[in-house]
Amino acid sequence: MRALLSGIFGLALLAGAAVLYLYYEMQRAGPSVEPVTVVIERGTGVEGIGAILETAGAVRSRYWLLAASIAPGDERPLQAGEYEIPPGASALAIVRLLRDGKVVVHRLTVPEGMAVAEIMTLVGDTAALTGSLPPTPPEGSLLPETYNFTRGENRSAMIDRMRAAMTEELAAAWAARSADLPFSTPEEALVLASIIEKETALDRERRHIAGVFVNRLRKGMRLQSDPTVIYGITRGSGRLGRELSRGDLTAPTAYNTYTIPGLPPGPIASPGRDSLRAAVNPLATDDLYFVADGTGGHAFAATLDAHNRNVKRWRERMAGQ
Repeated sequence: MRALLSGIFGLALLAGAAVLYLYYEMQRAGPSVEPVTVVIERGTGVEGIGAILETAGAVRSRYWLLAASIAPGDERPLQAGEYEIPPGASALAIVRLLRDGKVVVHRLTVPEGMAVAEIMTLVGDTAALTGSLPPTPPEGSLLPETYNFTRGENRSAMIDRMRAAMTEELAAAWAARSADLPFSTPEEALVLASIIEKETALDRERRHIAGVFVNRLRKGMRLQSDPTVIYGITRGSGRLGRELSRGDLTAPTAYNTYTIPGLPPGPIASPGRDSLRAAVNPLATDDLYFVADGTGGHAFAATLDAHNRNVKRWRERMAGQ
């Protein structure tokens, strides 16, 4: 009997030691000294996940992850996705990360003023997205913004998000518009906003430029906006790559606001929120002209004589560079 009790006691000690060793290994710092990124596909079993993490160098052995996954206290499954494993993360910490589904969040930034063709290329070249691109949507229908997404999101779904965001922002801007605008639809506001977006990158100038264009529309003056001429040539396919010529300014395209009255037939780019708001809330001004001032901004004028003086100063500045 004494021998039997001694044997049972010995086995209990061994079992206890084994449990302590397992617990030690499960909470022991992992081997990685830098973050490790892994992708767990849907349907991957726990042993397969352990193998991925072992190969990536995040755990010493897949079996410690397996042990951690069946440790009592949390029965939630390990979730698929892309994960960044912190340096030295233990098997238990990794299991918690995968159970919580704390996947890597990617960011896709669409700069203001991009043409729809450029945005489609950007989305198509984003490796963490999947699926084919949808048909190209109308110019100006995608909102420039930083979009968060997780690996595997569909490209078509991303474009849908951009379209929905623009629809929402345009509706909000139009609802807060000033009275007595010289246009009557949100679609026309979008066209004007796209021109404003291409004319200046300075937030402080957007409403002022909007005020100039609104004044011209009210007086029946042509907008004479160079970016619209460029769009008539390139149709948003890329940069013109040269200076506009006199011939360009007289060429009869639907977007040449030197030759057509009023707004062009559609947007020339994707305007951001600030340009949308500026288009429907223009600055109250007498100005009818503006020209680059050579410092990144513009010089504004209410008369042609004053404008010509600004043009002369700009030319002199350019000649001196």
